[in-house]
Amino acid sequence: MDRTSFDTTAIETTQLGQLLLRVAGSAKTQQLFAMIEVDPRLLGPTSNQVSRAVLAQAMNMMLFAQNLSAVPEGARYVAEKLAAGSKVVFDHGALRTVDAARTGALPHGQQAFKRILEPLGFAVAHVYPLKKLKMTGRAYCHIDFPEVISQFFVSELHVEQFSINFQVAAERIVHKSRDPLEPQHHSLLLQLASQKELSFDDAAVLLPALVGCFDVQHEAPHLVDYETVLAESAEMAWISTEGNRFNHATDRVPHVIELADELRVKGYPIKDSVEISGSGAVRQTALKAAMVQRVFLDEKNHPITRTVPGSFYEFISRDKLPDSAQLDLRFDASNAQGIFKMTAAN
Repeated sequence: MDRTSFDTTAIETTQLGQLLLRVAGSAKTQQLFAMIEVDPRLLGPTSNQVSRAVLAQAMNMMLFAQNLSAVPEGARYVAEKLAAGSKVVFDHGALRTVDAARTGALPHGQQAFKRILEPLGFAVAHVYPLKKLKMTGRAYCHIDFPEVISQFFVSELHVEQFSINFQVAAERIVHKSRDPLEPQHHSLLLQLASQKELSFDDAAVLLPALVGCFDVQHEAPHLVDYETVLAESAEMAWISTEGNRFNHATDRVPHVIELADELRVKGYPIKDSVEISGSGAVRQTALKAAMVQRVFLDEKNHPITRTVPGSFYEFISRDKLPDSAQLDLRFDASNAQGIFKMTAAN
């Protein structure tokens, strides 16, 4: 996809820039535009209406920055990339959900994100069985600008496929989950789904609420429940502490194998191998997850702190489809399961 650099002094003349300025402030907006490549088609002039594509792009940019703030080695990589005169091409973000009978006020599994992604113009492009993990992945791709608005890889963990002890512990963790969306946000999402745009003021109200969905919605877990689910699923253990935060954000790069070698020489904590899809068209690797301090509750409900895996930063290379100018935007179930190992507890 042909992209041009964007003069950050002209941010305020675009609808996307104005929306981010209103919600994120001047300093953060300047940082986002300096860091992330934005297709010129998303840089239209200001108006009273905000399209679903512009709103989706604004949300994705904020989510990318949120992930980067949680992954110091990812931030280091991006800083070096910017210093060399390049920007990030944000390919996709990944998040995990729990498909359980009781998830409190939060819709179960991927339903919690389907309700926001579809009004924003995303649709499920492919479904990926992740049988080894007892999960299902869904790739949400933007209908209007599939190659330039980053995708979402939304995975569901199927609690009923695990042991009874696991099921009880998992539901104890998530059964009081909050819904970050209020009635006014649901109303705006219905309007967005119908009209494919919102007024500028309404978009500015909805945007921070959407970003807030990508967070932990349940209370601090009991350590015994964490250890119970960890024994069967590193993924559920990760959800226990990190919730629906971005598991990783991904930079689309031309030559991921060469980049991995370069980063390894520089001392980055990068995966030992590159995951290559069955077709060979999609190649992925990642930095190891940042280790973070999280609070648990002991048997007397006293808070205790443990070090656990947090989020990470990923790299992907995509070839074009055979006999086509379009990128192969698909994923690979085997690749995904290999990448998921980056958050396994040590």
